[in-house]
Amino acid sequence: FRYLGTGQSLASLHYAFLVGKSTASIIIRETCVAIWDALHAAVMAQPHKKQWKEIADVFQQTCQFPNCAGAIDGKHIRIKKPVRSGSQYYNYKKYFSFVLFAMCDANYSFRYIDVGSYGSRSDSAVFAHSEFGKMLQNKALDLPEHTALPGTTSPAMPFVFVGDEAFALGENLMRPYSSRGLSLARRVFNYRLTRARRVVECAFGILANKWRFLHTPIHLKLETAISAVKAACVLHNFVRARDGYNFEDSLTHSLHSHRPSVVRGHRQGAAVREHFTAYFMSPHGALPWQLEAI
Repeated sequence: FRYLGTGQSLASLHYAFLVGKSTASIIIRETCVAIWDALHAAVMAQPHKKQWKEIADVFQQTCQFPNCAGAIDGKHIRIKKPVRSGSQYYNYKKYFSFVLFAMCDANYSFRYIDVGSYGSRSDSAVFAHSEFGKMLQNKALDLPEHTALPGTTSPAMPFVFVGDEAFALGENLMRPYSSRGLSLARRVFNYRLTRARRVVECAFGILANKWRFLHTPIHLKLETAISAVKAACVLHNFVRARDGYNFEDSLTHSLHSHRPSVVRGHRQGAAVREHFTAYFMSPHGALPWQLEAI
């Protein structure tokens, strides 16, 4: 816990607790694995249909984005170069890292994480190869049935996740319009999507400020570093449930975003996005301040 909370080096822990550096590394690994095994099922279990609906209700109340089941993003975790890894973990920011991909709810709790993908991979590639991405693609997440947006009776709209430009548009995955030549309605959609998507950025901020080993490069073996990040994520959820949320905790963090990549969406996703765009400009879906905010 001293390591996770402060990011002290193994040398510092060696002098503080009078244990060898290798022993300290083993203790960190075994403790983090035990934390993950003990808390994962309790604080990060996969939501079922009723829970997805509850998550969407909170997104509607706090972010005014209906039928939103979560926000997704990926962050670089800085590490020392793994042995015999070549350039696989070398990212576009010119340092070594692996990726923490996460989906969180509007209460800033992680509902799914994927830790350890190569830092050289894009968000879309990490998402596509993750268990969450495959389950979404195969309609295996037990999302609620299509529901009309508040104040309307048709059409029935799917529940969606929101992400940035790095992700491909899909029926259940919304991304912003490209920034060139946007109409007023599309600028409003981008604003509304950003208000919902920023919760995952805030979650990363709270995570890094609470568990300060994430502020510096992790000088542990790759497997131990991955275990430490997983343990920090479940501890984040545990603390969130116990202590609640402090806005100031999310203002800054040292986790670096992925560079947006150019990915193509498909026609069904484009139709869903157009329905949301029209809804956000309608009397039922518009916010009083949205035109001043864009």
